[in-house]
Amino acid sequence: MSQLRNLIFPLVLLAFFSQILLVEAAPPENAPDRFRGEGPFNQLILRGVIFINGEGAPPRGPVDIVIEKNRIVDIVDVGHPGVPIIKPRPVANAGDKELHLEGHYVMPGFIDMHGHMGGSHQMSSAEYSLKLWLAHGITTVREPGSFNGAEFVMRHVKASQKNQISAPRIVPYFGFGWGTTRRTEKEAKAWVRKIAKQGAKGIKFGGTNPKIFKAAIEEAKKQGLGTAMHHAQLDVTHLNALDSARLGLTTMEHWYGLPEAMFEDQVIQNYPLDYNYNNEQHRFGEAGKLWLQAAAPGSEKWNAVRDELISLDFTINPTMTIYEASRDLMRERNADWHKEYTSPRLWKFFQASRYAHGSYWFDWTTQDEINWKNNYQRWMAFIDDYKNHGGRVTTGSDSGFIYKTYGFGYIRELELLQEAGFHPLEVIKSATINGAEALGMEEQIGSISIGKYADLVVVEENPLANFKTLYGTGHVKLNEQNKPVTVGGVKYTIKDGIVFDAKLLLEDVKKLVKKEKAQTQ
Repeated sequence: MSQLRNLIFPLVLLAFFSQILLVEAAPPENAPDRFRGEGPFNQLILRGVIFINGEGAPPRGPVDIVIEKNRIVDIVDVGHPGVPIIKPRPVANAGDKELHLEGHYVMPGFIDMHGHMGGSHQMSSAEYSLKLWLAHGITTVREPGSFNGAEFVMRHVKASQKNQISAPRIVPYFGFGWGTTRRTEKEAKAWVRKIAKQGAKGIKFGGTNPKIFKAAIEEAKKQGLGTAMHHAQLDVTHLNALDSARLGLTTMEHWYGLPEAMFEDQVIQNYPLDYNYNNEQHRFGEAGKLWLQAAAPGSEKWNAVRDELISLDFTINPTMTIYEASRDLMRERNADWHKEYTSPRLWKFFQASRYAHGSYWFDWTTQDEINWKNNYQRWMAFIDDYKNHGGRVTTGSDSGFIYKTYGFGYIRELELLQEAGFHPLEVIKSATINGAEALGMEEQIGSISIGKYADLVVVEENPLANFKTLYGTGHVKLNEQNKPVTVGGVKYTIKDGIVFDAKLLLEDVKKLVKKEKAQTQ
């Protein structure tokens, strides 16, 4: 029986990942050589900014932030808001770069903990997703699965490290169970050693035999690799979120596996008798009823699961944004950015299809949306409770699916964390230092601190007052003359000390979309 099970699981995973990849597995074109961004500089000084350090401290300024090459070397308090600066300031040397940004806000570069680069069915060039991420202040992306193949992903990982392309830092997590069969613990460990040599920084699991999973986790720890898991319904009865955390998993994606860990009077989700997992509307429709089958907030079971996960230093990466069309499909279909920033391929991929993962709008009803609204309430309650008791919650988008356009989906995740109960400073913390800690990179990125990489987001509006001002399309409000004006959007994204004008990056994306539309008409 165990041998049969080991044979079945690779097939299950193949079915799971093939829905993501569709029938078209070819990667898009490689990103072109970098032609945007200035620097890095011998010295770069950001003058008079208000900074949010990412570790939970309130905003402070004006300060001058001094950067040399790709590192922050000094943060100098130069005075008080609303009055002229009279304190001594860092002196710029001849040829150094100064940005006079009085009144601007500066945050650490955002970390998207769940960012697929996208396939050729979503875009023609990797430039599309990479620039949209960067234009929204995202300076680091954990790429979970590397579904375009290790060669494609690692090529962009290395090019980004050398700043040869306009792209965030890419942290590659290879998909376990994709591309080769592992039927034994020995084969699983050999595969982990192989991907470590290829440059992987972690593993993305979907579901697998618990013994094989345990073996892979043990080897991953030896190799210094991180681990993440989408607890697919195909195997959640064997490995829910608590089971996998006990075995050493470091991060869970989405939310599957959490309700199942809190079942009190059942073992299996209440599936209808005609349910078929390969029917995407069955899959997502019934998922919308799942949280209400679990223990109630504040119950003994709820608290026990929460506390044990926290004691295991377990990270939750919820990606609430990617399921939002389930609770309001019309809103997602008509988002402001689709016209100019959603590529024709991506828009086609979003449409209802029985062949495409996450395109489950066969007959999406009012009741389906109500179910998901209730699902979100319970899900958000757990995330907020987890955070309030010391658990680590990070920020990821899973954009490229279900009406979520790259970059824009990440900013929406910030809004959803606030809706869940997070103070805006807690949201920024989840988007920065929490992600860095989950990646084991907190000494290099995740906060504005002397000695860390110069990964920064510069904005004109106060992001804590309104996360909508971070969208590339900006935020519309009335001015004093009673006329609507658009404000916001990221002004500069600084990665490794290189200053990118976010508006120029967005213009590049507009041109890509416009060109593709002309070719497809």
